[in-house]
Amino acid sequence: MERSVSELSKYRFETSLEDLDDAKIMFDNGRYKNTLNRAYYSIFHAIKSVTVLDGFDSSKHSGIIAFFNQNYVKAGIFPKEMSKIIRAASENREKADYHDFYIASKEEAEKQMERARIFSEQIRRFLVDKGILDEEKDSTI
Repeated sequence: MERSVSELSKYRFETSLEDLDDAKIMFDNGRYKNTLNRAYYSIFHAIKSVTVLDGFDSSKHSGIIAFFNQNYVKAGIFPKEMSKIIRAASENREKADYHDFYIASKEEAEKQMERARIFSEQIRRFLVDKGILDEEKDSTI
C-alpha cells in the first residue's frame, strides 16, 4: 500500500509538470486564457500529489485546497505565500473558464505561469524530502 501511495503522489506531480509544460505551449501561442487554466491545474495536481500522502481526496477542488491550506500552510510546512498563489490561480482560472467575454492578458498569463513554477518547486522539494522524488532525476522544473 505504501508503495502505491508513493507512486500515485509521483504520478500526480508528474501530471502537474505536464500541465505546466502545456501552459507554456499555450502562452507561446498567444492562448492566454488556456495558459491560466493549465497553470492552475499544474498547481492543483501538485497539491493533490501532497494530499494523497495523507490518504485525503475530494471530488471538489475547494475541499482539496482547504485540506492543503489547513494541514500544510497553516501548519507551517509550506509558506503562506503558497495559499496566496493558489487563490490567485483559482480566481484567474474561474474567470478564464466561466466569464463570458473575459480577455486574459499576456502579463497575467505570464505571472500565473511563474507562480505555478514557484509552487511546483516548493512541492518538488517537499516530495524529495519525503523520498517520493529523486533529487537528481526529478530536478527540472
